[in-house]
Amino acid sequence: MAAKIEVEQRVPGEFHVRVIEGKSETSHTVTLKTVDYDRIAAGKIEPAELVRLSFEYLLENEPKESILTRFDLSIISRYFPNFESEMKQTLASL
Repeated sequence: MAAKIEVEQRVPGEFHVRVIEGKSETSHTVTLKTVDYDRIAAGKIEPAELVRLSFEYLLENEPKESILTRFDLSIISRYFPNFESEMKQTLASL
């Protein structure tokens, strides 16, 4: 069963994310700087959609329980060096 990812923008640049799989869920707070959004998404999608796609990417690589509860989107590349290039490829196909 695929995880359900809910993204809610709380204030500009900050998102609350819930990942629901079956009867368990995790909650995360993600910040996204404009410079990072511009570099990765270049306006092709809304910031909340970039956060959602980023969680899809993370869930392909690790269980939801391994995802930090609070982080800035830019640190994903520290753990997964191909993250930004793969996001850009995904966005290019939209």
